[in-house]
Amino acid sequence: MAQNIINGADSFPLMAIPFFMLAGEIMNKGGLAKRIDAPLAIVDKRRERPNESEVMNVIGDVAGFTCVLVDDIVDSGGTLVNAADALLENKAKEVYAYISHGVLSGGAVTRISGSRLKELVITDSIQPTKEILAAGNIRILEIASLIGEAIGRTATEESVSSLFD
Repeated sequence: MAQNIINGADSFPLMAIPFFMLAGEIMNKGGLAKRIDAPLAIVDKRRERPNESEVMNVIGDVAGFTCVLVDDIVDSGGTLVNAADALLENKAKEVYAYISHGVLSGGAVTRISGSRLKELVITDSIQPTKEILAAGNIRILEIASLIGEAIGRTATEESVSSLFD
């Protein structure tokens, strides 16, 4: 994923933006920022009550940066779109998102397609629907062979971490 971010960035400077996380996860996502040689900012999500719109706080100066949101899963897309809006309101140049698992239920594809998010990149860990495949700003990274290789290495007790160097 890190190499795909570096190769796919239209412009620099680039900033990694992990969001919705616990303190330990910040350190983990901070490692990604190091791998792509980018500074780190955080989008902090606060929800007053369940099923209500959340308040987004941007921690760090994102002005003039191309921002890359990083998370493990996206379902409805509402929080993702709100995070992108918060970054753009804080003068980010543009916003991409790299999410491992694109559930994209309900009106998520329509929501993301109509958003100011430059591109959402998801993996094929969940089979994409026709609607996802037709969306102009959603791209699928194929990881089936990577997962297969990881399973094979696990079975033969070989290193899996070397797949990500």
